[in-house]
Amino acid sequence: MLSMSQFDSKHLGSSSCIRAHKMWNKSMVLKFLRTKSSSDVLLQPTWDHIRLHHHSTVSSPFFPVLIAFCSYLSFSLPFAIIDLLGEKLPFFYRYKIQKERQPTVGLMATCLCQVVYKYVVFVIPAVVVNSFVMPSSPLHTRAPSVLELATGVLGCLLLFDFQYYLWHLVHHKNRYLYRSVHSYHHSYTAPFSWTTQHLSVVEMMTVGFWIQTNPLLLACHPLTGWTCIIIGTWMSVEGHVGYEMPWALNNIIPLGLYGGTPAHDMHHQKPHSNFAPFFSHWDKICGTAISVDRDTRLVQKGNF
Repeated sequence: MLSMSQFDSKHLGSSSCIRAHKMWNKSMVLKFLRTKSSSDVLLQPTWDHIRLHHHSTVSSPFFPVLIAFCSYLSFSLPFAIIDLLGEKLPFFYRYKIQKERQPTVGLMATCLCQVVYKYVVFVIPAVVVNSFVMPSSPLHTRAPSVLELATGVLGCLLLFDFQYYLWHLVHHKNRYLYRSVHSYHHSYTAPFSWTTQHLSVVEMMTVGFWIQTNPLLLACHPLTGWTCIIIGTWMSVEGHVGYEMPWALNNIIPLGLYGGTPAHDMHHQKPHSNFAPFFSHWDKICGTAISVDRDTRLVQKGNF
């Protein structure tokens, strides 16, 4: 038989253990809630679905190329239709920068076929070789937080913007490099959506290398890298469509930080200016920026 004091001592000890256990559980829950970032609410279910149900697809070394090419087609096609209909769509036509230059079906088909040819003959074999040299890493189990994804995408875009600015500037300053590598992209004075990837083999492979390696350099999550490809492709297509829509990024991003369609359209008209693909700070810092006169559009003689 236990004495009253022994019973009370044992009972109190048991109660203390129970209370401690409950407090431990509560602290673990609070700790879990504190560490449960926005990715668990917004991105983790999406990432789990992608990772568990489409693992073989997203693990393929061809997946980033597939994203880039499908994004290029998806974003370019609506503007191609708008171009072909022209004045029949007055709502859009009024925003066209160079109204006197309208691409034809033949011109578009030639441009697109040349892009597809380079993907098949050069890009895909390069991916095959790269898959042996640098095999794909296992997929993360954790999704990035929304903040991680946003900062990663912005970081990749800013890095690419700097890389391409220097590359672009050098190729315009050096006559040999311009003629042998970059002049191919300037076949059209008035760009249209399909000209976004109308690049020489060297330029296409260089851009593809940066797109593939920049997320690795910045230690980005694969989901961040894929998102960057989609957003970067949209920004590139928008810069070549030849339409300055009210909802274009240069009209949304404040303080003139983004060049957009007007800046790049001006670059195709006056090639020794506006070298940055997206943002405007490098052109302003280096003195290569030319502002676009919205009332008077520069038109030069040349192919289309």
